[in-house]
Amino acid sequence: MAAAQLFNTLGRIGVGVALAGGVVNSALFNVEGGHRAVIFDRFAGVKQEVVGEGTHFMIPWVQTPIIYDIRARPKNVPTITGSKDLQNVNITLRILFRPKPDALPGIYTTLGQDYDDRVLPSITNEV
Repeated sequence: MAAAQLFNTLGRIGVGVALAGGVVNSALFNVEGGHRAVIFDRFAGVKQEVVGEGTHFMIPWVQTPIIYDIRARPKNVPTITGSKDLQNVNITLRILFRPKPDALPGIYTTLGQDYDDRVLPSITNEV
């Protein structure tokens, strides 16, 4: 009888520890090296502070981290241009780009996470 009561108590403690661990685990997020995060709050919108590398806390189900790679990355963009003798020439431009970490909240609010697919093709036509 005492052993059954002991196991019942241990089971309740184990369930409580598991639930507390799940809540703590959902409140943590990691930002890897070479990345930065912008926090989206369901009540306040996009916060203007940029979160650096490391492990950080957030409010589960209210805040969501949006992680950006701020390292220089290459992108090949094919484009058609004209030559002096009015012939079309297909060229592929290789662009090295990276976002400015301070501008990430503005990039997220105006362009979204796929900013490179929206901005880089229009820039290559200007070059």
